[in-house]
Amino acid sequence: MRRILFLLIFGLTGLAILLSLGTWQVQRLAWKEALLADIEARISGDPVGLPESPDPEADRFLPVAVSGELLPGEVHVLVSVKQVGPGYRIIAPFRVGDRTILLDRGFVRIEDKDKDRQTGPMEVTGNLHWPDEIDGYTPEPDLKENIWFARDVPALAAELDTEPVLLIARSRTDPGVTPLPVDTAGIPNDHLQYAVTWFGLALVWAAMTAYFLWRGRAPSESRER
Repeated sequence: MRRILFLLIFGLTGLAILLSLGTWQVQRLAWKEALLADIEARISGDPVGLPESPDPEADRFLPVAVSGELLPGEVHVLVSVKQVGPGYRIIAPFRVGDRTILLDRGFVRIEDKDKDRQTGPMEVTGNLHWPDEIDGYTPEPDLKENIWFARDVPALAAELDTEPVLLIARSRTDPGVTPLPVDTAGIPNDHLQYAVTWFGLALVWAAMTAYFLWRGRAPSESRER
């Protein structure tokens, strides 16, 4: 009887933990979907002028339309685009009035890295962003070859002598550069998968608990007979 009671308590405790984890992931799913919807609405909102002092949190994804001058000089950030392959994001200095910010012009293929690109006066529409692309495995930039491996806004600003503000273009700034505008595709939302996993484990746990309880009762019933 003690063995059966232990199995019952152990099984119900484990089942409760697994069900609570699955429920928590369902709650996280609802939160993430609301967050993504808010970000999508913010990204696609009506563009405004460049804020005087952009804030990395309050102004993240802010739609902006600016007129200015695209200056010579650029940095190449290695990326890979689905169904296209490897290439580079082109980051260049963009002067807006008496300020200079970073402009992510978009994507070029590997072989187009060192081609000449349009500079000078232009109007650009895009979104402000401060990407979080640095981790312990990110290599240092190859300054000799002008190849970077992440959009490290402060480091790029120091390299190109601009404010640490990055505008990611939605509009085209050169016929040979394909814009890679801000979207939510890179924001993970795996909570449904996690919820299914936890609930599946709860089902297996419940089945195993029932099996062991049955096994625990079987010898007792045999002895009674």
